[in-house]
Amino acid sequence: MKNIDSNNHVQGKSIFVDDIPTISGTLFGTIFSSSIAHGKIIKLDISNASELDGVTAILTHIDIPGENQIGAIIQDEVLLAEDEVHFIGQPIALIIAESESISLKARELIEIDFEEYDPIVNVQDAKNNEHFILPPRSFKLGDISKVWEDCAFIFEGIAKSGGQEHLYLETQGSYAIPLENGNIKIFSSTQGPTVVQKIGARVLGISMNQIEVDVKRLGGAFGGKEDQATPWAVLSMLAVYHLQKPVKIILSRHDDIYMTGKRHPYETNYKIGFSEDLKMLAFEAEYLQNAGAAADLSPAITERTLFHSTNSYFIPNVRTTVYSCKTNLTPNTAFRGFGAPQAIFVIESAIKNAATQIGIPARELQEINMIVDNDSFPYGQIAKNVELKKIWKTAQDNFNFYKIEKEVCDFNDSNDNLKKGISFIPVTFGVSFTNTMMNHARALVHIYQDGSIGISTGAVEMGQSVNTKMIQVASHVFSVDSKRVKIESTNTTRVANTSPSAASSTADLNGKAVEKACNALLIRLKEVAGKKLQAEPESIDFKDELVITNQKDTTLTWEEIIWEAFASRVSLSESSHYSTPEINFDKSIEKGHPFAYHVYGLAITTATIDCLRGTHVIDSVRIVHDFGKSINQEIDNGQIEGALVQGVGWMTMEEIVHNNKGVLLSNALSNYKVPDIYSVPELVEIIPLETDGNENAILKSKAVGEPPFNYGIGIYFALQDAIYAFNSNYKYDFDAPMTPEKVLLGLYSK
Repeated sequence: MKNIDSNNHVQGKSIFVDDIPTISGTLFGTIFSSSIAHGKIIKLDISNASELDGVTAILTHIDIPGENQIGAIIQDEVLLAEDEVHFIGQPIALIIAESESISLKARELIEIDFEEYDPIVNVQDAKNNEHFILPPRSFKLGDISKVWEDCAFIFEGIAKSGGQEHLYLETQGSYAIPLENGNIKIFSSTQGPTVVQKIGARVLGISMNQIEVDVKRLGGAFGGKEDQATPWAVLSMLAVYHLQKPVKIILSRHDDIYMTGKRHPYETNYKIGFSEDLKMLAFEAEYLQNAGAAADLSPAITERTLFHSTNSYFIPNVRTTVYSCKTNLTPNTAFRGFGAPQAIFVIESAIKNAATQIGIPARELQEINMIVDNDSFPYGQIAKNVELKKIWKTAQDNFNFYKIEKEVCDFNDSNDNLKKGISFIPVTFGVSFTNTMMNHARALVHIYQDGSIGISTGAVEMGQSVNTKMIQVASHVFSVDSKRVKIESTNTTRVANTSPSAASSTADLNGKAVEKACNALLIRLKEVAGKKLQAEPESIDFKDELVITNQKDTTLTWEEIIWEAFASRVSLSESSHYSTPEINFDKSIEKGHPFAYHVYGLAITTATIDCLRGTHVIDSVRIVHDFGKSINQEIDNGQIEGALVQGVGWMTMEEIVHNNKGVLLSNALSNYKVPDIYSVPELVEIIPLETDGNENAILKSKAVGEPPFNYGIGIYFALQDAIYAFNSNYKYDFDAPMTPEKVLLGLYSK
């Protein structure tokens, strides 16, 4: 089945927030924000801006009727600044005008004076000053304090990974409309409709049922609209609350880049120990996470970092600690992988550092230490149905990586100014929200009199084709043509109390809820068909829009049985609730079974560096991936390709840069480089692993949103090997991204 949105997307017919026809009298909002990273507001003068023709209102924190607080996990972030500002881009006032251009002119007329303080912008200063979002958190396994003396090899180092701009095609936006009796309807570009509803009610001082949030689709998100869509939505609702007119806020690309958070940069000190036979005995890491000025989702992201600190390896003695450092930067937020890529980069850097000093390929250490069934993860979950060894063998059988390694060596021996490198990146990624209470979903399924089907879920479509998969689930259960099924927008009045579309769990949770609702309806239809055909309901089934009894076709069609059910006053609507079984986690002891299952994979990356220019080409990325039993291989392959290239961007070119005043220097597409067609590997080959799948995955089709992002990490280590092939004096340095400038410096370092 093709993505149901493809045709409309390529024709420009798909509707996003800014495409919704504006109601007469709609007003437009622009945010006035802080120009300094930290300081006290001495004077705010909005008089000149207020007098501009066409300006309807300028709202500040004094106009908030409820609580000036939008923090979701920790309530430490105001909607509009009060006495102090804590990052450049922090909203101070909302300008409402008859047009966007007028609101932008008014923004230039606002006068503000600050008493400026010295900002903290890096994690080392934050740690030294004990500026933390929350207390440090640690996972432990075994006895790390006693094992070092048993290690034959011990290696220490630092690994750094930078931030990353989400750069979704559709910028942050919302359109709020007043309804009767003080109610508000809002169209929001958000991954979390319930978050918008809940925070909006808090700020306005009203109940959640007075706010209706509707989401048709997002033009990309990658985590950047999980929490950070909320302020713009709430600001538009605040304006509607006061003015009782429709209000639209759509951020410009420039405003979006400097007002919103990025992937968290990390600096990590690590120590790793091996036995004489190269078994990992101990791993210790201290991660310094740059959270920015407020918590946002940083506490949950620190947790995911800890969960993935050992990636695909069994290490019997582990101690990992994350410090979530509070700095005067825009609050950083969710990004595809949610803290796991930062952790995986660290353990892979530690392995590469060890292998280089021992004098063997990193592949050997990886293969020797892969986790197997019945090993324990540091968080207490026992590994089951581990596919890594099977993946490794599949890669060798299909790709012959020994041959590839030899070809790389032969090429380097015969070329002076071009050098190749190769890397292996295994991936083990846990699927579930790590906050157990969020692992649930609901679905509402209607069968109409003509046999057509309408489905509402809490899933937000943002380019990952979740709506297509929801249609496939219903079509599969009912055995009807997928064209009969329509997906409704995600709306808080139809499906309430939703978890965000995140954590690679959207298809599983919402798909299971759809499946459950459809099965309940199917039971009723079988009873109706049994009466009609004078057969036992257990003998009834549906196949290709026909009713069958005892595996034999009848002449009774899908449409006929639906009408018969309706005429018999049988309910053709069903609401269902699904919660993931078995999962649990006790934060008081940092142990439990937090994941429904794990996704496994392996990427083999080869790259060629031009040693005169420092530029590179990715020759190939060969992947063996654990899809389970994919219900849509084409869509899943597309997810892998997109995630891979996004990971490559993070590792090679996307460099977030601030100066010591907290000013974002990489603030436009002229100075922030993202992957384009020339960044894509010359060859991407994906081999689906043959497997039975997992019952906790929807129709045994495993999640594919976040795990493959980590395959992009491989390019970093391939480039390092190519640099070393040219310059044997090169000292391996683990500081991503590996930009062309860094490559060139490495090629000619002494």
